[in-house]
Amino acid sequence: MDDILTGAEAALREVGARLAARQPAEPVDAATPEQAHAAFEAIDRPAGELLRERLTALRPGAGWLDDEWAQDVPRDGEWWLCDATDGAVQYLSALPQWALTATLLRDGKPVLAVVHAPLAGTTHTATAGGGTRLNGRRCAPRPRTLAAAVAATSQPPLIARDPRALHAAGASLTAVLPHVLAVRNLGPTSLQIAQVASGHLALFWQYGPDPANLLPGALLAAEAGAAVTDAEGRPWTPAAPSFVAAAPGVHAELLDVLRTV
Repeated sequence: MDDILTGAEAALREVGARLAARQPAEPVDAATPEQAHAAFEAIDRPAGELLRERLTALRPGAGWLDDEWAQDVPRDGEWWLCDATDGAVQYLSALPQWALTATLLRDGKPVLAVVHAPLAGTTHTATAGGGTRLNGRRCAPRPRTLAAAVAATSQPPLIARDPRALHAAGASLTAVLPHVLAVRNLGPTSLQIAQVASGHLALFWQYGPDPANLLPGALLAAEAGAAVTDAEGRPWTPAAPSFVAAAPGVHAELLDVLRTV
């Protein structure tokens, strides 16, 4: 697994360097969703093809999940789940908060994850049973109380924006705000969860099923020692309607707040 992890990290760094070199210095002129999608496809498609070529060479027998918005995670075999430009909105807006992700799934569970943020110079990696590392060094969440926590959240993904998820997202923000130092949305979901794993954030929560973006972070956080559940405290699964990753201590306090939503 170490060889695969090293190769995956190298692939993300290679593709990330190309994307960073191509990112515009000014926001892309896209007045409509269709124009924004076309601009994104012109960047993301070749990056995704290169990433697929590199990762397939590492694990020729593994399948490839093309649709990053897919809600169904294969339960059998090995699959690569990747996003060449996680944080497309920020990328097209000439902002630095974007990343690349690669997750190797085995029988429906993540066994390897890499989240690489080129402009931040950070690479978060984890393997099942092997712990989590930030730029090659072991990392872990920092103990916190909720009152001393910098929290992060994100909105439900487009495919999951049903009224219940939207209501829960807004209501939970209102509920959490009085109890923490600050709540931030710092870009890609996967990167924010990785920052819980490394101790830079105390917690992250989100409503709506979002396996493509949550799976890499879930492995990183769990292997680092964070608690990973849904908003009711049940073990998180890709089909869960909510997600929580939090440092020890603060997790129970956060769940008490979220249960009031």
